[in-house]
Amino acid sequence: MNRVARHRLFRAGVAAALAAAGLAGCAAGPSGHCAAGFEAFERDTLYFGRAIPTGGQVSDADWADFLDTRVTPAFPQGFTVIDAAGQWRGAAGQVVREPSKLVVLLHPRDAKADAAIATLIDTYRQRFAQEAVLQERQSVCARF
Repeated sequence: MNRVARHRLFRAGVAAALAAAGLAGCAAGPSGHCAAGFEAFERDTLYFGRAIPTGGQVSDADWADFLDTRVTPAFPQGFTVIDAAGQWRGAAGQVVREPSKLVVLLHPRDAKADAAIATLIDTYRQRFAQEAVLQERQSVCARF
């Protein structure tokens, strides 16, 4: 291994070690233990594309109705909505660029929350003819 390759490997190792050290107190470990004052939660981020494959997009009124009638009753303790610009490749291989909404949910990990999230995804997909809704999950520690 030449000097440049060793230096790159060293830098990658240092970066990984620093990242691991920095995140050690932030995420809930395998046993769910958090630092004093924090509680273990699951954070689900749901990515809702607004382009409708048959044309048009999910309107602001339709989005507000989805939040009011579906998301709020399922997660009355609260959530965060973020506007985004998404891009992904659908099953047909075509790249789709679309305005999107991200919904961030913090909740205890349990069957009730899992079922509520699955229902939200299924409802949105059916109502707005979506191929997919991305769900991202992380174990986190949080305090309020």
